[in-house]
Amino acid sequence: MATRDSMGELMLQCEQTIAFAEEQFKEASLQQHYNNDDYTRALQMLEESYNDIAKMAHSANSQQRDQLHRMRLQLQQLQNSMILEGQDYRGGGVY
Repeated sequence: MATRDSMGELMLQCEQTIAFAEEQFKEASLQQHYNNDDYTRALQMLEESYNDIAKMAHSANSQQRDQLHRMRLQLQQLQNSMILEGQDYRGGGVY
């Protein structure tokens, strides 16, 4: 079973990652460009957090797995939005 502390630390890391990524996503949307270091770093952080959740799920109980699943969905949704937004700005979006 995952410890309460390790779950708490991971959830905090994910929340901070989401906040940073949302900030970069909003900034890129307002400025009509995506290709900057912080935007790329935000995408990398989302991926790392997603992977950390997958690792933690192996040692989590059912309640913790449910919490991890909900957080994983949030990370994935934001990551997908950022990737699609980036494709639109590069001209690769689907219309």
